[in-house]
Amino acid sequence: MGLSLTYSASKVVNSVEFVISDRDKEILRTLAKKVAEISARPIESEKRKLWYQHNDLEDTRPLIFCDPENGWYEIIPHDQLACKGDLARIWEFKLRKEIFWGEKMNDDRVIEPIFKVQYAFQEFNRGMQESIIGGANNGSYCWDAPLKDYSELESLHFQKIDVDDGRTDQLYNLAREIFANILKVELEGYWWWSFGLTWSLVNLRGIQPVMLDMYDHPQELHRLMAFLRDEALYLLDFLEMNNLLSLNNQGTYVGSGGFGYTHQLPQKDYDGTKVRTQDMWGFSESQETVLVSPKLFAEFIFPYQLPILERFGLNCYGCCEPIDKRWHIVSQAPRLRRVSVSAWANVRDLAEKLGKNYVFSRKPNPSDLSYPKIDEEYIRKGLRETLEAAQGCHVELIMKDNHTIGRNPENVIQWCRIAREEAERIMG
Repeated sequence: MGLSLTYSASKVVNSVEFVISDRDKEILRTLAKKVAEISARPIESEKRKLWYQHNDLEDTRPLIFCDPENGWYEIIPHDQLACKGDLARIWEFKLRKEIFWGEKMNDDRVIEPIFKVQYAFQEFNRGMQESIIGGANNGSYCWDAPLKDYSELESLHFQKIDVDDGRTDQLYNLAREIFANILKVELEGYWWWSFGLTWSLVNLRGIQPVMLDMYDHPQELHRLMAFLRDEALYLLDFLEMNNLLSLNNQGTYVGSGGFGYTHQLPQKDYDGTKVRTQDMWGFSESQETVLVSPKLFAEFIFPYQLPILERFGLNCYGCCEPIDKRWHIVSQAPRLRRVSVSAWANVRDLAEKLGKNYVFSRKPNPSDLSYPKIDEEYIRKGLRETLEAAQGCHVELIMKDNHTIGRNPENVIQWCRIAREEAERIMG
């Protein structure tokens, strides 16, 4: 985890002027009315109920969610946006995604009559920062890690954020003005994606040096991991103390796929105003250490994630890394509920290990959608194998991490259709 992982949309919004023209306001209102219309459909309530049951480990059909991520720019090209202003275009893109989800995607994502805005803030680095090389247009990149020698470790300090209350109020009130009587505007504290720590670790030190450090500099690596753990705990204390957290027990994206709908959060003693970490879903993963043995993962990584996960009411674990080889370690996470079953995991093995005790969050390979025309039978075969292996589990099929969808928006629509057909087939 690091503040560099704060919600990317927040960072983009923070960089623009909070002004929207009358023309752009009318465009946004028209789109918001369409979102509100979609959200009022009976099927949205049905999907919402399914997610509650699913996350609370009640039996349901397999649930389906597709978020094409970078593929959104191929579904809604920026040159097709109608608004002119920077902030208006960001909000237009957000609303058009909701409409596409509701009208065409046909997955199980619930379209809520809510428009969320994030806090305006400034973030400060740790005293050193990686230099990004490449990455234009959300493409591939590498980086120059700044921590060249552990003698420089003492120069690190915790990342901090400074919330701009004035700009936050300006943004919130602008949204309320535009969407009044159409959508409910909510201020959301969405400050992190993962508390895995290893993203920040490799940004600071580099992937290859980290793996060598496990043998060459084990004590120094432990010190760096302890620093990152303490930084994360400091951030949680700061956010909780300043009432900057938001509940994520409804339609918020949690973990590496899926939604937070649950009746088990917040805690029974929640006062309705001050959100604590124990009222929320937490999440950790360690994709960057996929080539590290379970023994070394247990020594250098998981012990530092554990105190963070202890803070949360329910937890998710894993993303693209195969969890099956680490399950004897990861299963120690407190109140673990959602487990990622990546495209590189042993599906049958994890199905046996998870059973009915966890959400089986299956992530098919996103490259299946990267061609202009998808191989429907190949996709169907893979989904069928997953669903047959995981019968009896609480399965969700999550398509994500798409760098491209072959410049063909129909690919995501077809994937959802195939997934739904296979889910219905397995249910009989």
